[in-house]
Amino acid sequence: MAFVLYQMIELYLPQSTIQRSLARLFGYHFSVSAQAYLFKAGAAECYTETRRLILERIVQGSLVHVDETKANIRGKTAYVWVFTNLHEVAYLYSNSRESEIALTTLAAFKGVLVSDFYSGYDSLACPQQKCLLHLVRDLNTEILNYPYDEELKLIISGFARLLKGAVETIDRFGLKKHFLHKHRKTVDQFYREMENANIKSEAANKCKQRLEKNRERLFTFLDHDGVPWNNNNAEHAIKAFAALRDVMRGSSSEKGTEDYLILLSVCQTCKYSGVDFLDFLRSGEKDIHAFADNQRGRKQRSNPDGSTAVNPTAASAVAALRRP
Repeated sequence: MAFVLYQMIELYLPQSTIQRSLARLFGYHFSVSAQAYLFKAGAAECYTETRRLILERIVQGSLVHVDETKANIRGKTAYVWVFTNLHEVAYLYSNSRESEIALTTLAAFKGVLVSDFYSGYDSLACPQQKCLLHLVRDLNTEILNYPYDEELKLIISGFARLLKGAVETIDRFGLKKHFLHKHRKTVDQFYREMENANIKSEAANKCKQRLEKNRERLFTFLDHDGVPWNNNNAEHAIKAFAALRDVMRGSSSEKGTEDYLILLSVCQTCKYSGVDFLDFLRSGEKDIHAFADNQRGRKQRSNPDGSTAVNPTAASAVAALRRP
């Protein structure tokens, strides 16, 4: 079962391919529509608590990246939300893009939230950093749409210089508020100049209003250690689901998709934690961090010849995943 799940979730192989591989290599035959579903459903039930622990660690942390993407559930549009930091990843299913799932999940979160400009996050009572890469793309589009608008160019070029200076500091010193906080003076100066400018262009005024509206959420990274100025972490995590979505091709039910998301949460968190997903499945363990600590302990207790002792829980892995 662990081998099938490894190929299904980490390698993104279609169930029919897995079926042919097992039949050809091992002479093991099973029904794609029945046995593979039972494997996946049983494992998802087994690791529901694991995903809960992952989410708990994310919410208790100091940084969360969040993003969402569409899912095709047998012709119906649904959404998958990802919540991640630098160590854990959790995927949640929703029937709509309404922000209720994000608000509920992050209700107790007190750290910094990094997201795109979706307004559904605005009511969360925590410091927020909007993805400046999204903003830069939008500003570049405005320049292409209004190539002769000098007032618009003036605002965008000023913002670009401001961001360029902050990114150069990050490249040199990292995401350290001790070095980044100096750019607050430049931010204040940029906004004073923009406010005092006699702007007549409609496009420039629209740009100005957007920058003013989001001022408190554009430069939060200057005041905190370890807060990125973009949402690349969440977008990277979304790509893992996108790869799985290409394999599912809209054939999975709502329950089947939820099972996929539980297992994908486990798989991606294993990767972030430096844990081999197949080894974790075979171990029978439910807590990824406990398993990682155990693996490190085993390495420290290596045999004199350099080999490690056999994992005592590996023999019971099938029993841990098996369901009546």
